[in-house]
Amino acid sequence: MRTYSIVIDPDPDGSGFTVTVPALPGCITQGETVEECVAHAQEAIALYIEDLIASGETVPEEKESPQLLKVTVAA
Repeated sequence: MRTYSIVIDPDPDGSGFTVTVPALPGCITQGETVEECVAHAQEAIALYIEDLIASGETVPEEKESPQLLKVTVAA
């Protein structure tokens, strides 16, 4: 079992969400609801890892969870 953080970003046009996995570059999926995003992310991560293993590549481990911070700037 492996655990990875996912980032769920609302699509600008309001039609759902885009999901990325910071520890797995290029592992991206989408969904209409947060629940759907989580399910799709689990599937995408499993397939991504399966492909890495089949290619003989090392599977990255997430050592620290990413942090989400807000900053304010003068515009």
